[in-house]
Amino acid sequence: MGDRAAHLAYARARLGALPGTRLLAASSVDETAPIGPVAQPAYLNQMVLLETSLRPAELLAQCRTIEAERGRERRERWGPNRAGAGPDDSPSRAAEPRVLASRDRRAGRQT
Repeated sequence: MGDRAAHLAYARARLGALPGTRLLAASSVDETAPIGPVAQPAYLNQMVLLETSLRPAELLAQCRTIEAERGRERRERWGPNRAGAGPDDSPSRAAEPRVLASRDRRAGRQT
């Protein structure tokens, strides 16, 4: 996985530099156990608060670009990766309710 803290620092810097975007805050860094059937080391996780004019789909595309810049290859679900960046669904619920409602139904949650 490489230097996990460096991956987070890179992602924070890149997210804050996206067009029409400001990094407002960052959480503490937490180490968490991986989820899924593939054996892998623990992850470092961090949340950031962004103010952006990007649409949710554009932001997700930018997050995936940032992941790829750090060497992430999406090969297997729940597999190890060097960097993972993506929007949390809670603040964007109003922006893309159709997409989130579909995901909530698959997870068995009511919207």
